Amino acid sequence: MSDHADSLSWDAAPGHGPEVLYATDGPLGRVRLNRPRAINALDRASIDSLHHQLRVFAEDGSVAAVVIEGAGERGLCAGGDVRALRESVVGGRAEEAQDYWAAEYAVDRLIAAYPKPYVAWMDGIVMGGGVGVSAHGSVRLVTERTQLAMPEVIIGFFPDVGGLWFLSRAPGETGTHVALTGAPVGGADAVLLGMADALVPSGAYQRVLAALREDPGADAAALAAVATAGAGDGDGDDEPGDDEPGDDDVTSSAASSLEQHRPWIDACYGGDDAAAIVARLRQRPEPEAQEAASTIAGRSPHSVAVTLEALRRAGSMSVEQVLAQDTLLGPAFARHPDFAEGVRAQLVDKDRRPRWRHGDLTQVTRAEVLAAFGETGAAGHTPQT
Repeated sequence: MSDHADSLSWDAAPGHGPEVLYATDGPLGRVRLNRPRAINALDRASIDSLHHQLRVFAEDGSVAAVVIEGAGERGLCAGGDVRALRESVVGGRAEEAQDYWAAEYAVDRLIAAYPKPYVAWMDGIVMGGGVGVSAHGSVRLVTERTQLAMPEVIIGFFPDVGGLWFLSRAPGETGTHVALTGAPVGGADAVLLGMADALVPSGAYQRVLAALREDPGADAAALAAVATAGAGDGDGDDEPGDDEPGDDDVTSSAASSLEQHRPWIDACYGGDDAAAIVARLRQRPEPEAQEAASTIAGRSPHSVAVTLEALRRAGSMSVEQVLAQDTLLGPAFARHPDFAEGVRAQLVDKDRRPRWRHGDLTQVTRAEVLAAFGETGAAGHTPQT
């Protein structure tokens, strides 16, 4: 961290722990997720702290804009504390997980409707819940180091925190590809997906902060111009990652990989049948399409099928409605055995060999998908033609 950052007084919110720290930096309310060993994963204490202090900043006349960052060098936030959520579910306390999700989505809702500029520094790893506390902001800056993902299908869950609002509106079927594979994307792809506004050098953070202190209402284009104009000037005052070679050169990461693969992505991911999507991917000659098919086939079939349905529904919803849908789906996934099994395989035992309830996507019935939404029969989203 720079000398300026060190000179600030970073404190926990009153009545809350050090999981999130705050500082006043001129007209800026600074927010630092502060669990670096866990890549700033959001536990319940973090969520409650954010909900409290973001409301305080919103009402504080001396704070003109809020800026959120992550402690350490690895990234903004690796997501929610799903290991703790699994422990609650396995221990017969599913209501604790449901309460967590309700609190988390309340923070996402607050950010989406924030009355002041909310600037997210999305450097490094930004996954799951980390997307929720950043992508809903008014100014979202990614870097050449950004690895953004909604990887929930890997653990038997679904892309929540309102993420499907963005993915359902992404160009072509790029959002469907990202939702069903759970694969990470770089900064340029985050911009394409609508989850970020501008790609800037990772070494430009102090320049961005200086510009915001001068003009807290600066938009992403203005901040990107400042960040790029100072690239490579050797001022040595930037954080984090200022010691990494090439951190001011975003040229090599400026092209969107998803855009380059749009021909096969758009051709394969249409419709509402996840099994048919995988079949089309397997028929394509592109190695990337074949890899996507294998990736989806290895995810929780229940998660993939319900995610596709939720994604299609999200296309006609507001952010608030998508978050309400997330709230509805959470308990259904908590009850489904794939969630506990997926977290076990990925994060507890780390054997990466989950034993899903269904053998493949063809075994997931329409009734099971609708049940996740609390529906029965043939109700629900009308299939595309």
